[in-house]
Amino acid sequence: MIDVIDHDRVRELRLARPPVNALNPALIAALRAGLREAVASGKGAVVLSGLPGKFSGGLDLPELLTLSETQLRQMWVDFFGLMRDIAALPIPTVAALTGHSPAGGTVLALFTDYRIMAEGAYKLGLNEVQVGLPVPEVLVRALGYVVGARQAARLAVGGLLLDPGEALKVGLVDATSPVDEVVPRALAWAADLLTRPPQAMAGTRRLARQPLVDAFDSLGERSLDQIMAAWMAPEAQATLGAIAARLGKSKR
Repeated sequence: MIDVIDHDRVRELRLARPPVNALNPALIAALRAGLREAVASGKGAVVLSGLPGKFSGGLDLPELLTLSETQLRQMWVDFFGLMRDIAALPIPTVAALTGHSPAGGTVLALFTDYRIMAEGAYKLGLNEVQVGLPVPEVLVRALGYVVGARQAARLAVGGLLLDPGEALKVGLVDATSPVDEVVPRALAWAADLLTRPPQAMAGTRRLARQPLVDAFDSLGERSLDQIMAAWMAPEAQATLGAIAARLGKSKR
C-alpha cells in the first residue's frame, strides 16, 4: 500500500493503493508504521506523495460503511492518531499533492510542514459538509492554523473544494507545480530545510507546530462520541450511502 523510496536523508512514502489511494484502516496503519520507521531509520525528513493525478481520494467510504460501530470508532481513533503522528513528528514532512486531494487527502496534507500541489484540473479542500458531516473541531483548528480563522470558517462551512490556484491564493498550499515536478520540488524543499543548524531548526519547528499537537491532545472520548453520532445520523448515512453506491458503480 506504500512504496518506500529513499532520497539520501529524505524518505518518500508514496501512497500505492489504486485506484485513488482511498484511506482505509490498513492504509492508515501502514502510514503510521512508515512514519515511525522513517524516524527510527534516522531520516531527516519525509515526503508524502501519491499517484500522478491522484494523491488521495479521501476516506474509503464503501469499506467504512461496512464496519461495525466498534470497528468504525477504532478507525477514527487510528485516523486521528495518524494526524497527530504527522503533527508531532520530530522531523519535517512535506505533502507532494500529485493530483486530487479532497477530504481525507486534504486532512493528511494539513498537518505537514509544506504543501506542493500539481497544477491542473485538481481539487482539494474539506468538503465534509457537502456529504452531510460536520467538520470535527480538531480539523477546524488545524485549518485555521494553516489559512487563518476567517478563511477556515469560509472553507469549512461551505465545504469548498479549491483548484490549485485558489488553494495557493488562500494559503492552503504553499506552491504549485507541473505534476511531474511536484515530487522533485518537495524533495528539494525538504533537503534545503535540512541544511539549517539542526537543533535550532528542530526546536523552532517544535514550538511553531505546538498548536497542532495541542488540538489533538484535547481530543477525548466526548469528541469521538460526537464524531460517531454525526457519522451515524440519518442525513449523513443517506448522503454517504449514495456516494458509496456511485463509487461502487464506477469501479464496475
